[in-house]
Amino acid sequence: MTMLQKAKPSSWDALETLALIGTYTPRRCGIATFTNDLTEALSGAAPKINTTAVAMNDRPEGYRYNKRVWFEVNQSRLVEYRLAADFLNMSSVDVVSLQHEFGIFGGHDGAYILELLRRLRMPVVTTLHTVLREPTDGQLRVMRQLSDLSDQFVVMAYRAEEFLRDIYKIPADKITVIPHGIPDVPFVDPNYYKDLFGVEGKKVILTFGLLGPSKGLENMIEAMPAIVKQHPDAVYIVLGATHPGVIAHQGEEYRLGLQRRAKELGIADNIIWVNRYVDLDELLEFLGSADVYVTPYLNEAQITSGTLCYALGCGKPVVSTPYWHAQELLEDGRGKLVPFGDTNELANAVNELFTNEAERHAIRKRAYQYTRPMAWKSVAQKYLNLFQTVREHRNNSPKPTLLARPSGLSNLKTPELTEIKLDQLINLTDGTGIIQAAQSTIPDRHVGYTTDDNARALIATIIAQDHLPTLNVPATRRLRPAAQVESSMLVPNALEDLTTRYLSFIGHAFNSETGRFRHRMNYARQWQDEVGSEESHGRSIWALGETVARSSMRGHMTFAANLFQQALDTCAKLQTPHGIAYSLIGIHAYLRRFSGDSHARRLREQLADKLMTAFRSHMDDDWPWLSDKLTYANAQIPHALLLSGRWMFNNEMIQMALRVLDWLYNIQIGEDDHFAPIGSDGWLRRNHNKARFNQLPIEASGMINAALEAYRVTNDKTWLERAYGCLNWFLGDNDLHQPLYDPSTGGCAEVLLPHGVSENQSAESTTVWLIGLLSLYDHVQSEESSATSTESVPAPEATNPQPAASSEPK
Repeated sequence: MTMLQKAKPSSWDALETLALIGTYTPRRCGIATFTNDLTEALSGAAPKINTTAVAMNDRPEGYRYNKRVWFEVNQSRLVEYRLAADFLNMSSVDVVSLQHEFGIFGGHDGAYILELLRRLRMPVVTTLHTVLREPTDGQLRVMRQLSDLSDQFVVMAYRAEEFLRDIYKIPADKITVIPHGIPDVPFVDPNYYKDLFGVEGKKVILTFGLLGPSKGLENMIEAMPAIVKQHPDAVYIVLGATHPGVIAHQGEEYRLGLQRRAKELGIADNIIWVNRYVDLDELLEFLGSADVYVTPYLNEAQITSGTLCYALGCGKPVVSTPYWHAQELLEDGRGKLVPFGDTNELANAVNELFTNEAERHAIRKRAYQYTRPMAWKSVAQKYLNLFQTVREHRNNSPKPTLLARPSGLSNLKTPELTEIKLDQLINLTDGTGIIQAAQSTIPDRHVGYTTDDNARALIATIIAQDHLPTLNVPATRRLRPAAQVESSMLVPNALEDLTTRYLSFIGHAFNSETGRFRHRMNYARQWQDEVGSEESHGRSIWALGETVARSSMRGHMTFAANLFQQALDTCAKLQTPHGIAYSLIGIHAYLRRFSGDSHARRLREQLADKLMTAFRSHMDDDWPWLSDKLTYANAQIPHALLLSGRWMFNNEMIQMALRVLDWLYNIQIGEDDHFAPIGSDGWLRRNHNKARFNQLPIEASGMINAALEAYRVTNDKTWLERAYGCLNWFLGDNDLHQPLYDPSTGGCAEVLLPHGVSENQSAESTTVWLIGLLSLYDHVQSEESSATSTESVPAPEATNPQPAASSEPK
């Protein structure tokens, strides 16, 4: 069963942007017409989908394309294929539809197109306009590589499907048959149009298309005397310009030779030569005027004929030689087949149709009815269903990008830690705080700021102070106007500057009237809400707790402690598991410095009991979770329970947390044992399969922290290996073998999509990457300290006059 047979009509909601690659009008070739027609049909069937084209040029100056064409490629320049792939990847195209014919691409046997396909991140559906029964070795190699790089092949004839299976060894489920599209025209009497061309009262025979020796028109010229003898009113219209390739090598010699032969045979007056390329409307008028359509091709090696499809779609009785596509379309009495090169049989078949009017009309009616499913609207819907299906299939079964696979990562459990680099964090930060979104690496001011992002940025910078005690950055990167200092100066201790800004933002976010933190601020520094989410409140508590625990600056610590205490009572009212979990992690951090705070200790117990109650009431053996759906930042919940059980000396809570965390980790392991987070494109519901994409960095970061806490509690090195494995997810050991971390900027892509990583390095992704990485730096520092220390470990929650390394540095 093919993908199209499996697909059901849908709203095509997985599709936002499509790109067709091929030749394109006004270039004069059949594939250019097909690509143009399919593009317009797709746009008409789904106007909300942005349907675009990449056009192949056969001349340096290109063509005057319409606005559908996004990008042009000189077919002879390999570098332009690479640039086209980069352009499509940056443009977030959902599916590429390649129109393939060996001759329209550069390289031996058109091999340059393979270079483009190798670099694409999105699914590729390849429509094959030529399928050879006897390919050369080079053509066979190209086709097999094309198969490896394509998610589906589309062919327009069942004979082509047979060739792909038997000759090229392409699996049947990778082949979909979709007929060549045709205009949807009414069934009209030919006499309606004849006066337009001065042939009223005549019996009209028509051939159209670009002229060349393979068309066999010389045989039709030879057949015309026998036709004119029986039907003196017969005229043969030869419609179409000479093929540009023929012009380039032979000029008009082919056409002139045909005209000379017609004159020699005495039938020159019965032939009308229309030596030009006509638009669709005029073509349909010519077709409408025809009584009989002929395709006298010279051999069977024609797997697709667009002109034949158009003629049948207009309800024309066809006389044709038995090339492959004609055999299929004209069976069951939909036309007449005559032997190759047999001019007598060609003339007899045309004469029979002119003589037997009832048969002629019966054939044209059968042809018209058969081709109704071939109308472009129907064909476009079939393509859209296929595009939707391959897109969904790619979401569930990712296809690694071969070019980007990092060496050795899959076997590397404990890699050398990446250098801490804060360039993108600084880049996103202005005088107000960290800007939420980015277009590539550029801060997107239209979106503004969130308390969540500033809380995460505060956590990252406060932990970084333990590992980057002095951060020097050029004054041009400083957070105040660069004009105030000399450009050559270096500004010391920028981490304190960053921390001050994030802490100030959180302080301004606190609404003392509600006891809650606001969440969204626009770029004009106007709050968009009075009460943020419970998760936002919890993250703010977490950030403040880390600042209290770690800051060596008394002003920062005092400000954070006072704000923490003002916001703490609201935590008792929280109901969402994530809000509770974030608050618990923050309370534990706060208690590392002020372990004797009884109110915080009591609230910790109250919140931890809420989580335990939720687990007990909802979980079972197969689903050890506190709701029917796993969504966002899941590892923080068992992490919070694990911290609470450890420091409250509650073994039941510890065992519950370890069980949940182990289950959560194992359901997020890919086929080759790498971390594969639950995707945000559907999440994971009880008794359903998890969404494979879109994978978010916050999941890997949260699992790093939770796994490190599990290691501290159990001393089981399996948890340590898992933490490093989650770090490797950022570095390329993931479903697509593509790194999300960018060492040139220190930023992190915001999502792993089915076709690759996002280009955008936003605040959330960059800060959670830093938090995960810095957590492992904390671990290494703690291990080194333990190895060299001869002193006993302090009792849990003992007051430490110096900021301690965090046991939950999130």
